[in-house]
Amino acid sequence: MNSQKRLGEMKVGKLMLEFSIPAIIGMLVNTLYNIIDRVFIGHIEGIGALAMAGVGITMPLMIIILAFGMLIGIGTATKISIKLGEHDKDGAEKHLGNAFTLIIIISIFLTIFGLTFANPLLKMFGASENIIGYGEQFIQVIFIGCIFNMISFGLNHSIRSDGSPKIAMASMLISAIINIILDPIFIFGLGLGVRGGALGTVVAQMISSTWIIYYFTKGSSTLKLRKRNLKLDKKIVLSIFAIGISPFSMQLAQSAVQIVANNSLQGYGGDLAVGAMTIVNSLAMIFIMPIIGLNQGLQPIIGYNFGARKHDRVKQAVKYGIITATIIVTVGFIVVQGFAEKLVTIFNSDPSLIEITSHGMRIFLFMLPLIGGQIIVTNYFQSIGQVKISMFLSLLRQVIILIPCLLIIPMFMGLDGVWIAGATSDFLSVIITFIVFIKTSKGLRGTQDSEDIVLEGQRNQ
Repeated sequence: MNSQKRLGEMKVGKLMLEFSIPAIIGMLVNTLYNIIDRVFIGHIEGIGALAMAGVGITMPLMIIILAFGMLIGIGTATKISIKLGEHDKDGAEKHLGNAFTLIIIISIFLTIFGLTFANPLLKMFGASENIIGYGEQFIQVIFIGCIFNMISFGLNHSIRSDGSPKIAMASMLISAIINIILDPIFIFGLGLGVRGGALGTVVAQMISSTWIIYYFTKGSSTLKLRKRNLKLDKKIVLSIFAIGISPFSMQLAQSAVQIVANNSLQGYGGDLAVGAMTIVNSLAMIFIMPIIGLNQGLQPIIGYNFGARKHDRVKQAVKYGIITATIIVTVGFIVVQGFAEKLVTIFNSDPSLIEITSHGMRIFLFMLPLIGGQIIVTNYFQSIGQVKISMFLSLLRQVIILIPCLLIIPMFMGLDGVWIAGATSDFLSVIITFIVFIKTSKGLRGTQDSEDIVLEGQRNQ
């Protein structure tokens, strides 16, 4: 059975495991090497806590790079899945070729922009004089290697849509393992400090990018990266942007939140509080990224079967996804509440940092068990091309609710208000998301035939 045919015929539960487990492992490893950067940097003798805060202040810029990777990567992967479900291989390859060209153009723009404006941007993000130098050292290297980041992350989604989840996982493993090996060599062995952490990341992404390009040119891929498809087609570009705009907006929103949060943290708790949030976000990634991996596995299943009008299979995929995601974040909640102090010591042993971080983490992630389903439901709307709904749900936690909470609650509760804002946003966004899902998913409950569902999906665009 070929890879595309399996998407429409294999048992959904088995298919989800086959596609999601490699993606989850890949995202966990990817998260691990990002965390390893901060662990090594946090243990640089004499400057660890400040250096880690400096890296943390660059997070909005890191997220912006990731946002563009998602704009192209997820938009392309979703269109490829739908095109393959419609048995339009040529259309899928055109999307792949246009995506590669877009990545090159956007990467060049981001590199120029980042190197030009890094210093004023970091100041705007809340960097103090004590930490801005470390932030600049880190982010300048990241921007120089931006193109490798974009290729490695952006096209990896398309490998999965091509029907090769294990190869997609391998490309992430290659990058992660190399980064973990290089970090201590560059940071401590060569004495490059913070720059060494960034350099290890860039070299690893460069090798991963080479692997991915080989896969789509001379490797075993079903789809090929062909010269004739590199010329941008306005219709294809707009179709990629139309779907990718939802995760793109979500990431830009997250960047905005980081800016607001960093300024609040700096105002109410100083550099130590910024460092604390860096650790909280790093640990939260351990439990959120497996769900992103789960979404990556579900996306081609949902997209293909929606394109093939097999909506019972779409319903099953969403159901299994919600259950699995909820289990993952519930385990995360138990670990955070029970072992917060021990988790913080992995990054730094400063008693004051341990105290402020463990206290804040328990509050900020208090609603963790609820958000797994919210992330899956948002991905469902994205995977079937219902852009407006997906974008609205994506923005709920990161903009519509969280930013006002970050601006208002700390005015009355100080630093604790920053932590409480996160939990409040999670709770309210989950309620709204499931109200929207219930009201807009009648077709998945079998109240309409397949043709009606497709027409309804088109009307909701």
